Amino acid sequence: MDFDVIIENASYMLGGLVLSFELAAITLAGGLMLGLVLALGRLSLKRVIYYPATVYIYFFRGMPLILVIFWIYFLAPIIIQNPVEEFNSAVIAFVTFEAAYFAEILRAGIQSVPMGQTMAANASGLNGYQTVRYIVLPQALRNMAPALMTQTVIIFQDTSLAYVIGLREFLRRVNLTDAREMRSIELYLFAGLVYFLICSIGVLVSQRLERKYATAF
Repeated sequence: MDFDVIIENASYMLGGLVLSFELAAITLAGGLMLGLVLALGRLSLKRVIYYPATVYIYFFRGMPLILVIFWIYFLAPIIIQNPVEEFNSAVIAFVTFEAAYFAEILRAGIQSVPMGQTMAANASGLNGYQTVRYIVLPQALRNMAPALMTQTVIIFQDTSLAYVIGLREFLRRVNLTDAREMRSIELYLFAGLVYFLICSIGVLVSQRLERKYATAF
């Protein structure tokens, strides 16, 4: 293969890898924000808040992500009466889906904070919001940091599922490059190596965080 062609193909696939990182980053940010709302809903004593949050979480945790991607991709344009780009469809699907998993991680992290901390905050005059913002969440984040990192790795792996709606993320661009060059073994081995290296780094970070905070409290 000509060297210039190799550089061109590598640059093309690198663009797909950047897109995969962008999708993962937006999913992480959006999923955490929506997940926090859902987690607080699950912890609420008000049924009107608790039950919708619980149904949402159980529903999406019981669905395969690829099905949610298809739902958003085909239904969103019908609902809003406008076409939706592949990337935007993928973002909506990923955030909607991953929020359910983040909600359970966040809920578990919040519940891991000793009740005495909350009682002490209330006794010192902090209101509910201040207690959660300044006392509960900082400690909860330490406890759930390893689980959050693990879920982030899973999100990056799952970005390859956006392939099914034609989004030209990393795996899709590898596939398109293979269609031109007919070098399936080399290209898919390369793709596997890239995913392995990136996800291994994430796993190592998760393990380090777990060891770091194992004896924090």
